[in-house]
Amino acid sequence: MRYIHSEETLEVPENVKVSIKSRLVSVEGPRGKLSKDLSHIAVSFSSPKKNLIGIEIHHGVRKNVAALRTVRTIINNLIIGVTKGFKYKMRYVYAHFPINVNLDQSSETGLWEVEIRNFVGEKIVRRVVMQSGVDVEISKAQKDELVLTGNSLEAVSQSAADIQQICRVRNKDIRKFLDGLYVSEKGNVEEDQ
Repeated sequence: MRYIHSEETLEVPENVKVSIKSRLVSVEGPRGKLSKDLSHIAVSFSSPKKNLIGIEIHHGVRKNVAALRTVRTIINNLIIGVTKGFKYKMRYVYAHFPINVNLDQSSETGLWEVEIRNFVGEKIVRRVVMQSGVDVEISKAQKDELVLTGNSLEAVSQSAADIQQICRVRNKDIRKFLDGLYVSEKGNVEEDQ
């Protein structure tokens, strides 16, 4: 069944500037600038009122209509990123061998690199390069905690996923060996008071 016309609207805060040109969305705010290419999704954008974005699709099947909400959420995440930022907290979990984590910033690329040693007592050194725009630090308030911050939700969450996936336990019962680095908390850098 085709839906003749479907639309979603998104409100833009006062301190954020959104520009959309041929489905390339650029969002500029107090924390910086983010952009996302949505040219692979057949939606049209409009601005019915000031500080309001209209996203619509004509003659779309159910799958196309579902993409509307996705586009709205992507743009909303960009807006949150340039106003509040994203923060993920990861905890080290170990039963016997304490996990050692070192941070290093690459001199040529400027990207952070997380180095994980002594995972389940293994001698292998695991290295994960963070996505661009992601800062990582060892928490001062909490023992065995890593804090990832950045403006792009995709970059921060992908970096956290990369860290978690490199610390998977192989050839053992994962119900018993629960060691690893796991996301314990998700939030924003600038919390609302």
